[in-house]
Amino acid sequence: MNAPEVGHAWIALTSGVLPVEDARAWVTRPECGAVVVFTGVVRDHSEGRAGVEALTYEAYEDAATAGLARVAEEARRRHPGLGPVALLHRTGRVELGEPTVVVAVSAPHRDTAFDAARFCIDTLKETVPIWKREHWDEGSDWAVCDHHLRPVGG
Repeated sequence: MNAPEVGHAWIALTSGVLPVEDARAWVTRPECGAVVVFTGVVRDHSEGRAGVEALTYEAYEDAATAGLARVAEEARRRHPGLGPVALLHRTGRVELGEPTVVVAVSAPHRDTAFDAARFCIDTLKETVPIWKREHWDEGSDWAVCDHHLRPVGG
């Protein structure tokens, strides 16, 4: 997965390994003194389920990519001066301990970078049409924490 040459947002869905370090490097700019990278990984449990071994993510690529772009645009609207934003999400099967999502942002100051990164991951989870199926030793099913999607600005 290659980062765009220039721009303010790197938006991508991929079935391959997420390039966490590349995302961090891509958002780093001389005018930005703060870089925040959030990486979500597969953990061994979820709400009411122990022994989670893997997750499978499904998405409608066009809708999910557009949703990720809306999140980045809204983060920029809420945080003037925000540097580049990278929102990268896995699809397909992801094993225990592997990254599922990367949010990387930069800003001139740490408060803005932390606030923007938190906004991006929280809003991504609530608005982008990506669904998670959990696999554990006794079977698999859709995540019990799935919810209805809301609009980005809503």
